[in-house]
Amino acid sequence: MVREWHIAGRILPIGKHTLIMGVLNVTPDSFSDGAQFLSPEKALAHAEQMIAEGADIIDVGGESTRPGADLISPEDELRRILPVIKELTKCTSIPISIDTTKALVARAALDSGAAIVNDISALRFDFHIADEVSKSGAGLVLMHSRGTPATMQRLPPMADVFEEVTNSLLGSVAIAERRGVKRESIVIDPGIGFGKTQEQNIELVARIDQLVHAFSDFPILIGTSRKSFIGRLLNNAPATDRLHGTMASITTAVLRGAHIVRVHDVKAAVETVRITDAINNIT
Repeated sequence: MVREWHIAGRILPIGKHTLIMGVLNVTPDSFSDGAQFLSPEKALAHAEQMIAEGADIIDVGGESTRPGADLISPEDELRRILPVIKELTKCTSIPISIDTTKALVARAALDSGAAIVNDISALRFDFHIADEVSKSGAGLVLMHSRGTPATMQRLPPMADVFEEVTNSLLGSVAIAERRGVKRESIVIDPGIGFGKTQEQNIELVARIDQLVHAFSDFPILIGTSRKSFIGRLLNNAPATDRLHGTMASITTAVLRGAHIVRVHDVKAAVETVRITDAINNIT
């Protein structure tokens, strides 16, 4: 079934093929690629490479949300992301997403040409993000997380991860809609990592089909790329050695119904989902 994701005056088809969201971190401390793309020139070059490799969306992040990270000021975040977003929107028609939990940053990014806000707190940190999305008609990704990046790994395990993720995200959807965000603009992300145990992360990937059913009106985005649960399954492989594990998790996610995958390694992901989509379309 082909549906539509409405993002700031344009529409992305959902279900025709799996969409690839390429990660562009302009941070000094992200878990897998921190400090690699700090300069606008390097960031733009990397974005252009991902676009050439087949990315459907570029997700720009100026604040690390790795375990243990401290949140930074909106001013620091804006200094990192705005030059990149402004230049990207000049040279590409690919939709740009801003990965932020702050309404002030979201507003500035949207004014500079971004079309999507990717909120890892699902409006917990700043529900005014929904107001900015509503005003602009942008897309909104609501991701489940617990605590803050600084505290999430110290929280007690959830008794039932699927129930907690589902109920929490349903609450976030309700907040977004009350503040004027249209249903066709919302995407759901269960938040692999972000306060879950190893077993719970694996369970969420395995139960994506049930998540698709629980959120039948919304596309599902999955971000497993280079995550620590993959490293642990691969004998504690570092982030740079998790490519094949990442592609295995993406294949599983797409076969179970995920519509969008967020990745660092775009070329490998494009080739992986092309084959997986072909199989899905037969079955």
